Amino acid sequence: MFYRKLSTCLTLALGTAFGSMAAAADFEFTFAHVLTEDTPNARAAVVFKEEVEKNSGGRIEINIRPAAQLGGDVEIIEQTQMGLVHISIPPTGNLANFNQQMYLFDLPFLMKDDAAMQRVLDGEVGTELLATLEPNNLHGIAMWGAGFRHMTNNIRPINGPDDLKGIKMRTLQAPAILATYRAYGANPTAMAYTEVYNGLQQGVVEGQENPLANIGSMKFYEVQDYMTLTGHAYHTYAAVMNKQAWDGLPDDLKQVVEAAMIVGRDAARQFTAEYEGKTLEGIADQIEIQELSPEGREAFVEASQPIYEEFRSLVTPELMDKAIAVAAGE
Repeated sequence: MFYRKLSTCLTLALGTAFGSMAAAADFEFTFAHVLTEDTPNARAAVVFKEEVEKNSGGRIEINIRPAAQLGGDVEIIEQTQMGLVHISIPPTGNLANFNQQMYLFDLPFLMKDDAAMQRVLDGEVGTELLATLEPNNLHGIAMWGAGFRHMTNNIRPINGPDDLKGIKMRTLQAPAILATYRAYGANPTAMAYTEVYNGLQQGVVEGQENPLANIGSMKFYEVQDYMTLTGHAYHTYAAVMNKQAWDGLPDDLKQVVEAAMIVGRDAARQFTAEYEGKTLEGIADQIEIQELSPEGREAFVEASQPIYEEFRSLVTPELMDKAIAVAAGE
């Protein structure tokens, strides 16, 4: 009886082992990002993973590494270029350190609402920009995003660019954003996303800009007094793959990944809209919130024009003019 039980256990164990081997994926990809798991785009990354694994019939396995487990955005971009990470969704502001045409989406007040954002990101402009990443050893698939960025600070309410004078603002490590705040008279400082809360708490910086999803999830409202809903730039992410990892996929699996990226992108936008409403309601009694007036917006737009001229040749005049026209609905 003992040997019969032992034989049965061995048979089951071997069967499980061989079954696992048979079910092993043909491709295992690491998907890294800096976002905490409750944020809209982190949730959308899970949607992407589920879509890929389901529609590839298990031939592709996606291992998500969230919350800056593998480093900040710049480090993740570098790891994706090297193939240590296979998939990532870095902000285009950080990608601009590797590809200057990515400065485009950091130009302030380029896209005024979601309709303009979708025309630009999902159309010819977004496709052209993604294609420019190939020399960076990255294959661009889609443009994701986390909503429009807004300004918070501890010094005074922001009603126009003059109110930013002298304020120490944290920004992405993105030249166009740094140049923008200098043009407004602020003192911008690049700082890793994961360090911003402590930087604000300790007074190293006095303000920051982020979409509501990030302001809410990172609790920046706890260490800030004022928020103005400026909506001055869409916080765009480029969904990219390491080029060799992409090229190694057969055509049918490339189609699976592309389709799943679009599903993930749309899920991120839906999650973002839901999250923003809840965030505004939830923090209304913890930080002073105000809308940017039409006059304040116009003052910001006027003060932003030198940025467009400064980065025109880097983005290329053709792409900048096309983006401006598409954003305006022309």
